[in-house]
Amino acid sequence: MWNVIVLFLAAWVVVFSPLGPATAEETTPLVDADKRVLTPEEKAQKEARKACKAEICNIFATADPTGDDVSCAIVKTWREEDITKLLGGKVDWPYGKAVCRSQLELERAPLARAMTEPSQDVKVKKQTVRCTLDRKGEGEPYVIEINLSPSVHFEKGKAVKASINWGETKAPAFLSPLLYAGTGIDNQSNFLGPEVVKMVNEFATKKCAQRRVEAP
Repeated sequence: MWNVIVLFLAAWVVVFSPLGPATAEETTPLVDADKRVLTPEEKAQKEARKACKAEICNIFATADPTGDDVSCAIVKTWREEDITKLLGGKVDWPYGKAVCRSQLELERAPLARAMTEPSQDVKVKKQTVRCTLDRKGEGEPYVIEINLSPSVHFEKGKAVKASINWGETKAPAFLSPLLYAGTGIDNQSNFLGPEVVKMVNEFATKKCAQRRVEAP
């Protein structure tokens, strides 16, 4: 079970943030190919994430270290079918929807210098990701909180190394040992680091280019 929860939280680290891949709701304004209508909450969450992505993309594009730092309240509702798809369909997701939130804080200057300097570290301030997992009508949602301080090392404008740097976790008693084990393994082996590198580079190139095309 730990691998299911940690996989999902790892996906949140990469996807929650504006640096992750698009899901079904991200690729269409209101309705996807299966005629799925976004709720008002999902629409508001999506627009807030788009604004945060645009802010980060502007820093990448201009490489201007002067100006405001990035501060975004990120909230995302994951429907059960989206989580199952995100996990590759290889593991069962025993819960319903999940709602995750975090406050993303990024210093502007290191992010800008990462695009121009030969070598630059970008460190995200310690943040708390809080997720509620729906129990499909069997009681109050489970609540999971986890601290993390991701870092990415850039060379010549490209991410080459990354780590999530998991910290303290809070979860129901039956989940805490599983989260502790899973995050501990990643802290030691950094097996998720290469995936973060891949996502960051894709965001800084193709996804930011698309944002500039979509911008008014």
